[in-house]
Amino acid sequence: MSISNITVFMPSVFTLIGIPGLESVQCWIGIPFCVMYLIAMIGNALLLIIIKSEPSLHEPMYIFLGMLGVTDIALSTSIVPKMLTIFWFHIPEIYFDSCLLQMWLIHTFEGLESGFLLAMALDRYVAICYPLRHAAIFTPQLVTQVAAMITLRAAILVTPTLVLIKCRLHFYYTKVISHCYCEHMAIVKLAAEDVRVNKIYGLFVAFTVAGLDLTCITLSYVQIFITVFRLPQKEARLKAFNTCIAHICVFLQFYLFAFFSFFAHRFGSHIPPYIHILFASIYLLVPPFLNPLVYGAKTKQIRIHVVKMFSF
Repeated sequence: MSISNITVFMPSVFTLIGIPGLESVQCWIGIPFCVMYLIAMIGNALLLIIIKSEPSLHEPMYIFLGMLGVTDIALSTSIVPKMLTIFWFHIPEIYFDSCLLQMWLIHTFEGLESGFLLAMALDRYVAICYPLRHAAIFTPQLVTQVAAMITLRAAILVTPTLVLIKCRLHFYYTKVISHCYCEHMAIVKLAAEDVRVNKIYGLFVAFTVAGLDLTCITLSYVQIFITVFRLPQKEARLKAFNTCIAHICVFLQFYLFAFFSFFAHRFGSHIPPYIHILFASIYLLVPPFLNPLVYGAKTKQIRIHVVKMFSF
């Protein structure tokens, strides 16, 4: 039997079923997702307003934090509205090209998030290990160049995944995606053709971005901890360490969720599908939700300005 007789040729519309196995309670699952989304929007918007309006926060660390906030807003918005239309309004259809666009946006913003976390780690490394040279190294020009390189890296690395699907995969076993958003592997698994190139390139992008960034962040913090523990005064050690706590919390939760979701999706065939989908969704929604809360609670300058904003 030819492949064209048992498959669909270039479907114009995909169907996102949401969370397989939990369809009956998806309307309730949508409530905490919506709450997290709203808090993420409000929290990151406040963070951006504070950083923009306060000259004392116009430093590389907070500029990168502002870029992270913009990324979080964009990442959440590329996922949650469509997710809620599935959960609450039972509109699962999405055009093929719109699905690819959503996939590209999600993975590009993931790359941006990882890149800005690396930039913030390098800023802390220079600030603590080479404090007298920090201003000379992290100039406004360098900050702009780093942001541009992070953006270009994410966009350039993710774009071939879109092209490989569009140009190589023409026949699909089904139009139904067992997911609540368009994720790279969720689409690739539907194809009735050889997808080894797609899988290999997806792994390459994941390890190039997350693997490289995590390695560099880890090495930065090893050097930071060595420098901090060599400081003679306990107060100086605590002060230096406190400047890193918020960033450590943020990057740990981001990468722990990321790696669990990544390996479970590819190698956890024994894990129920709804666990895969829930963790994949939480992995993308929790960082935008938690980041402004963590930085608001752990960063004194931001906490002071938040109190000022709500003081009458």
